Amino acid sequence: MSDISLNSGSQLSKFQVLGMAVVAGICVSNIYFAQPILHQIAETFKVSESKMGIMVGLGQVGYGAGLLTLVPLGDKVNRKKLILILLAILFCILAGIGIVSNYYFIFLFSLLLGLTAVAAQVILPMAAELSGNEKGKNVGIIFTGILVGILMARVFSGYIAEWSNWKMVYYISAGFTILSLGFVYFKLPSVKPTFSDSYLKLISSSFYQLKRFPQLRLYAIMGGIAFSIFCSFWTTLTFLLVEKPYQYSSDTIGLFGMLGIAGALVAPMIGKASDKGGSGKTQLIASIILLVGSVIIFLFPSYLISIILAVIFIDVGVQSIQVTNVALIYRLDQKANSRINTIYMTSYFAGGAIGTFIGLKCWELGGWHYVGLQLVVFSIFVFLMNLFKTIKSNTNQ
Repeated sequence: MSDISLNSGSQLSKFQVLGMAVVAGICVSNIYFAQPILHQIAETFKVSESKMGIMVGLGQVGYGAGLLTLVPLGDKVNRKKLILILLAILFCILAGIGIVSNYYFIFLFSLLLGLTAVAAQVILPMAAELSGNEKGKNVGIIFTGILVGILMARVFSGYIAEWSNWKMVYYISAGFTILSLGFVYFKLPSVKPTFSDSYLKLISSSFYQLKRFPQLRLYAIMGGIAFSIFCSFWTTLTFLLVEKPYQYSSDTIGLFGMLGIAGALVAPMIGKASDKGGSGKTQLIASIILLVGSVIIFLFPSYLISIILAVIFIDVGVQSIQVTNVALIYRLDQKANSRINTIYMTSYFAGGAIGTFIGLKCWELGGWHYVGLQLVVFSIFVFLMNLFKTIKSNTNQ
């Protein structure tokens, strides 16, 4: 297809938006396949579960590095070509991950997996740029794809590992990646880049957005803390569920991801609310839901109903905050969407990596009691940030 200029007012079709959501979800899911099968991978390489849990954090570190170094290129080069290159490299990594025989190589592959999975974050600002006055709605749909990918990754990997072995999870994902590459090549338009200076100036311009927009600083911090809660919870939940009184298998643990999809499904509705100007109230309510979920799982970890409620509440709270944040940052400057996205999402996934490592350390030091306490403390921070923001907003009116 021919290039589409920034001011053409072109709209994406529903099929294109849904396809972009699926591709984005497939990309991001690769980082989270390991969570419900960590004990199986650890057994293969004869190391502890907490040590093997590092691969989840490294995937997020790689993702953060890709956000910082690769995603800004979406403003400088043809986004479609960039997505195709990243998908091709991602396929090679997935196809080769089952061959390695040393866990240090698994750590390296996890890092590279995260680096190339940022194709999802090139898709997101591309959709925002082509969505016209449906920006919040379409971004919400694609963000839903990302969230469903993160959550379904646990269900998918748990069942495949139980049916076959953990390596098969990555081989099948390689097949999905090839299909994604085909969709992007044949169905997505090319978009003219908006930045013509050097790569170094592009990166420095990304950081300049932080100075330029105080709102971006606030959303980046809030998003990072919220996602750290999400990642800490899901990484350590696996360890809780394999112990007494639960002692669940990988496929059963994976099913808890289905509950979390409730949070992902509210994303388009949250996006619509943001389009209509209801973002502040939505974020405050979401932070309260997040805090309630964290308190429940901290106080009652031995009850299945507590885990079910915590999964739903934490996911709904985190995803509502994130979708609202993403819809808001894409209104700051359309010509700098990729660079603004870089700053926000780098903070977002850096928070996820930090949350994963802190969760693992808390589990190692004090089991679920320490993990639950960490979730509550971080949730209180998010709630207070939204409370003060709401009070300040009401005072200024």
